[in-house]
Amino acid sequence: MIVRTTDEITGTERDIASENGQWRSKRIVLGGDRVGFSFHETTIEPNTVNNFHYANHVEAVWLIEGEGTLTDRETGETYPLGPGSMYLLNGHERHTVETTTRMRMLCVFNPPVVGDERHDENGVYPLIEVPA
Repeated sequence: MIVRTTDEITGTERDIASENGQWRSKRIVLGGDRVGFSFHETTIEPNTVNNFHYANHVEAVWLIEGEGTLTDRETGETYPLGPGSMYLLNGHERHTVETTTRMRMLCVFNPPVVGDERHDENGVYPLIEVPA
């Protein structure tokens, strides 16, 4: 059984922020927890434009606070986001999240994310496998 609070994650190696300070992700469950997925609480600052791409992960996102838009960069389709919105990235879509207010979302990745979220422009993480 794993029991954690986001408060105890704050300031640890599981509390990851973007270099530009536009988003922060608290890694509640990671690959090393060996449950087959990772689970994060992510906040995105207001009035920001953030490009994301996860080439090796399916991601489900549930927005619990904030408003903005989601754009599929391949098709140009745009979707409004607000509390209760869910989106699923099952084709490894390159996407943009543009915020009008501060967003807080819960994210599930499969396979699980390990380590920090810094990856190359193709969305490939330097470490995909869980260490032995």
